[in-house]
Amino acid sequence: MTATLTPDRTVPAGETLPVEDPSTGRTIAHVPRGGAEDVDRAVAAARECARRVRRTTPAERGRLLRALAARLDGAREELARLETSDTGKPLSLARSEIAGCVAYLDYFAGAADKLHGETIPIGPGSLAWTVREPVGVTAHIVPWNAPLSMLCRSVAPALAAGNTAVVKPAEQTPLTALRFAELALAAGLPPGSVEVVTGLGAEAGYALAAHPGIGSLTFTGSVATGRAVLRAAAEHITPVVTELGGKSPQIVFADADLDRVAEQVVTGFTTNSGQYCDAGARLLVDRAVQDELVERVVARTAALTIGPGIDDPDLGPLVSAEHHRRVADYVALGHQEGARTADGPRTLPDTGYFLAPTTFVDVAPEMRIAREEIFGPVLAVLPFDGEDRAVALADDTDYGLGVGIHTHDVDRALRVADRVDAGYVMINEYFGGSVAVPFGGTKSSGTGRERGLIALESYTKRKTVVARVDAGPTR
Repeated sequence: MTATLTPDRTVPAGETLPVEDPSTGRTIAHVPRGGAEDVDRAVAAARECARRVRRTTPAERGRLLRALAARLDGAREELARLETSDTGKPLSLARSEIAGCVAYLDYFAGAADKLHGETIPIGPGSLAWTVREPVGVTAHIVPWNAPLSMLCRSVAPALAAGNTAVVKPAEQTPLTALRFAELALAAGLPPGSVEVVTGLGAEAGYALAAHPGIGSLTFTGSVATGRAVLRAAAEHITPVVTELGGKSPQIVFADADLDRVAEQVVTGFTTNSGQYCDAGARLLVDRAVQDELVERVVARTAALTIGPGIDDPDLGPLVSAEHHRRVADYVALGHQEGARTADGPRTLPDTGYFLAPTTFVDVAPEMRIAREEIFGPVLAVLPFDGEDRAVALADDTDYGLGVGIHTHDVDRALRVADRVDAGYVMINEYFGGSVAVPFGGTKSSGTGRERGLIALESYTKRKTVVARVDAGPTR
């Protein structure tokens, strides 16, 4: 989805959009180029279904989600290969993400009948209580970096809470969303439970964000597009959950195990070719061990295999030619700004949108490569002297999504975790956690939390009831 959202663009009837395999640049499918009329139809179908879903029991919703989890589990290999063809990511990573989708559905299936209100004591003769109700139709604008994983992360709690969902997948990677909707029907979910509208962000995405018939909106993407989505949703005061990216640091103190740290640092900035919002794109390292750690990081990245996702290398391609140009431009910019790459040359496949991992040293905090989200396998190394400087560097960004802290000193680790301004802190590991652990950011990284039971808050509304109670005759 782009930042230039236009509400009045009419989509020609019958138009389609090509879907590419980033490993080859070849078109592998065409999907409809949906627009406002398609969104209207999808929301209408979801609203009609939502009225029926309201009459089902929470236990029945949980049973249907478990049935859907079983369908995805049975289709793991099919979905993983489809995701790899669509995104270019390594097949093993796609398999891991599909397993995560099953886990989301199983987890929230168990929560469906545990959405409780509360009673509030306000004195004799009165009774007050709250009820958590579904919002109706939930809208989900899904990014291209982990398409099915991000879909399940928000759709699972929405369905568990008794809502229906309309999904607008990224135009680059729509295929698993379409297959998910088919599996939902096969699992027994009523028609209209999950509607998918494919198309461009400026057309279908805008129409969905601005639609008066939705009760909540979940968006993952860039800050610029997030602002546009928030403006569109504000017209109808639609609640919005946003995850808008990051420039996450891994902070390494001199007492850390450098071999283990190097493994976590490389994992943090190269997994999915760096195309994760919480990628550990900045390495903040005690100056005393900077050279030693960088040497270890570069040796590990040099050993990574790069190739088509279906061959299951360590790194696949970037998602598109456009995104490859953007990341390559940042690498060129780093050199122009005076930073230096510590890596040696790499041979890359002749076709596809491949880019080798790049580690920049001699980076100054004011450089753009140290401040802006690149969304590729690019690492900026910045040394520090002392804990105060480490925290200051970590917070010296518009983002506040993830932070990694590496040290054997437990007191220091907990102290730094308390001091940094971020929504998700990991100690002596990176990409830690599970579907049960809330995830989200501060500052420009977004609003709200996904994963864990707290995610259900975004898909319910609270109703308060106050009643006068006749105490009967006094004695």
